[in-house]
Amino acid sequence: MKITDDIKYVGVNDHKIDLFEGQYDVPNGMAYNSYVILDKKIAVMDTVDRNFKHEWLNNLEDALGGRKPDYLIVQHMEPDHSANIMNFMENYPDATIVSSAKAFTMMGNFFGTQFEDRRIVVKEGDTLELGEHTLAFVAAPMVHWPEVIMTYDTKDKVLFSADGFGKFGALDVEEDWACEARRYYIGIVGKYGVQVQAVLKKAAKLDIQTICPLHGPVLSENLGYYIDLYNTWSSYGVESEGIMIAYTSVYGNTKKAVEILAEKLRIKGCPKVVVNDLAREDMAECVEDAFRYGRIVFATTTYNAEIFPFMREFIEHLTERNFQNKTVAFIENGSWAPMAAKTMKKMLEGCKNLTYADTTVKIMSALNPESSEQLEKLADELCQDYLAQHDETANKNDMTALFNIGYGLYVVTSNDGKKDNGLIVNTVTQVTNSPNRIAVCINKQNYSHHVIRQTGVMNVNCLSVDAPFSVFENFGFQSGRNADKFADSEKLRSDNGIVFLSKYINSFMSLKVEQYIDMDTHGMFICTVTEARVISDKETMTYTYYQNNVKPKPQTDGKKGWVCKICGYVYEGEDLPEDFICPLCKHGAADFEPIQ
Repeated sequence: MKITDDIKYVGVNDHKIDLFEGQYDVPNGMAYNSYVILDKKIAVMDTVDRNFKHEWLNNLEDALGGRKPDYLIVQHMEPDHSANIMNFMENYPDATIVSSAKAFTMMGNFFGTQFEDRRIVVKEGDTLELGEHTLAFVAAPMVHWPEVIMTYDTKDKVLFSADGFGKFGALDVEEDWACEARRYYIGIVGKYGVQVQAVLKKAAKLDIQTICPLHGPVLSENLGYYIDLYNTWSSYGVESEGIMIAYTSVYGNTKKAVEILAEKLRIKGCPKVVVNDLAREDMAECVEDAFRYGRIVFATTTYNAEIFPFMREFIEHLTERNFQNKTVAFIENGSWAPMAAKTMKKMLEGCKNLTYADTTVKIMSALNPESSEQLEKLADELCQDYLAQHDETANKNDMTALFNIGYGLYVVTSNDGKKDNGLIVNTVTQVTNSPNRIAVCINKQNYSHHVIRQTGVMNVNCLSVDAPFSVFENFGFQSGRNADKFADSEKLRSDNGIVFLSKYINSFMSLKVEQYIDMDTHGMFICTVTEARVISDKETMTYTYYQNNVKPKPQTDGKKGWVCKICGYVYEGEDLPEDFICPLCKHGAADFEPIQ
């Protein structure tokens, strides 16, 4: 297989394996990838599993075309990639092994030698010249072993990513990449999200056109899709909207409750309900789903004063992989002394940023009117935002939405007659409550000011604390005159026809302008409330919270000048003009501070 003019694939497919790493079911086999870079000097990238010695050496010989390799780059020492190091060195005794110091220590453990007379030890930032190709080494410790390095070819802009971006499955089988890559990542790498995030930041500085992993296909198109998924997985974010129910059931009563709850969730607007029987389904698939969705219901029976064994195993898989950032609910069943909810919550107490549902369903052997009512209440709680997003189920006169107004951050949405628009503001105030009047101040330089002056209507979306920085980039750092800020978003509309955000808000209000006050640089719109919906119970994003937890730290190293306290824009120069306006967030010189 040709990767580029100078890079060839020499890996192998394994269809004999049934369990990868002794635990992961791989019905479509595995690929053990290896590559050759042909230049004035030749580098071989990793070896393959021990069962494929001759096939790999034959592939290598064919790619070399009679030449001899100069280097063997060892990026990762797991045996499925390193088992043939000795065989390689016996066949090519003049070659030099290039790897990290920790990898050579492991070679001593595996092979009884650290190849002191035929090695080059590399670390972060080191390079290796092959001729036209220069290899730059990127340290990737604990992704997912401590010795791992990745390699970037500066000529062909190829990242050899070790186990990063790998997946289950042989290369001669057609299957969805994300499904098996997700299961592979969560199962094998999932514990090390912080370390993966560190590598992604390094990768962001490279011009990558192709990714060559040690498992799975070579990636050369739509790389942003794969990188975005890795960013979501490694930051423990929500990949797919929906609710997962994980359950065990001894005599079928817990299963019945789960099936009833699942149907209620679907009726109340949940876009995806995934139900997993932990005793019968692939545990790795269940763990994968728990990390994929943002809300999870644990349903099990009390068993020997604890919980059913498959649920215990499931939760242990989650906690050892840093399960976090989820909404969690419990259904427990017990004939005389239910202990399951208490036990499950105790097992999860070390997990970060878990939001527990107020409602726990308690079943005494079988459903009764009381526990059935609890199921209904739990469904309402888990689907609060879904219910509020749809016209037919929304409470459109929920004036408790006004309680979410504070010195917060909001997205004001509007429509110019051709496309939807939105901007970030932090100046929304309730000025009276009888009648309800809301004041919204907008900078006159913003396109939204012009639109709302013409149309007289807007929606104020109250951002919640789960809103990522990308929301502020989209709505705050570009003009709606030139950009379609809703191009990649689901469009939900209120009764006034204006779009409201489908996520990252706890409420929104539809406003009709009753009065306009000219405030020199800004315009103040005094509005009545025509519709108000509460979407979730999450806290409102305040300006302080944004500054401390959401906004990235500005990149000021080595720079002299001024930095915007709002968005982090850096103005380089000794003196900041008094009339300077930040080109990103449109705030004035008063919101800049000297770089320290």
